[in-house]
Amino acid sequence: MSDSESTDEPSITLYRLQACPFCERVVRVLNEYGLDYRSRFVEAMHSERDVVKRISGKRTVPAIVDENTGVTMSESANIVEYLERTYGTGA
Repeated sequence: MSDSESTDEPSITLYRLQACPFCERVVRVLNEYGLDYRSRFVEAMHSERDVVKRISGKRTVPAIVDENTGVTMSESANIVEYLERTYGTGA
């Protein structure tokens, strides 16, 4: 498989809620850096967010998985800081 074929799937997955201001903050930064990402919308009911708990250990969103670096994290401030450090002007 060539490199161009292996990049069909974005390496970043964002777990988010519809109309969540903290999630939107992360989306803005992803878009600002022109990063491809996959959105996974999670259950609105906190107690039913098992998929997020499995990946990050918490049920809070936003949560991000970056397969480029092997990083999984939650909390929008941490994610924004990570994206800036890894892909932004701080890189």
